[in-house]
Amino acid sequence: MPYLTAALPLPGPNQDEAPWWHACRERRLVIQRCTSSGTFRHPPRPLCHECHSFGFEWKEVSGKGKIWSVIHCVHPVHPALRGRPPYNVVVVELPDAGNVRLASNVVDTPFEEIAIGMPVEVV
Repeated sequence: MPYLTAALPLPGPNQDEAPWWHACRERRLVIQRCTSSGTFRHPPRPLCHECHSFGFEWKEVSGKGKIWSVIHCVHPVHPALRGRPPYNVVVVELPDAGNVRLASNVVDTPFEEIAIGMPVEVV
């Protein structure tokens, strides 16, 4: 059984996020980085929060990080999730992206084994 159902609607990319979603479809993780200050930022946005520059690039990162936060969702937040097993939502800190934090899910691991500080890698 897939982790999440195909009936669950996916977010539509806006102009700031489109390159990120494109890289995801290619099974790559990219994070936006300011070309002036070198500051990483996620979610993608047009302006650097450090120096207010509009210049940026997309930097491919390893996808290796550690769990910074975790919750166990037992109540469906969308009708497509009714009747599905509980799922987890984690916030992962990415050290090779300036410690940017990315919301995600851990797959193929029982919830009781998911812990803060646990190393993870994007799949």
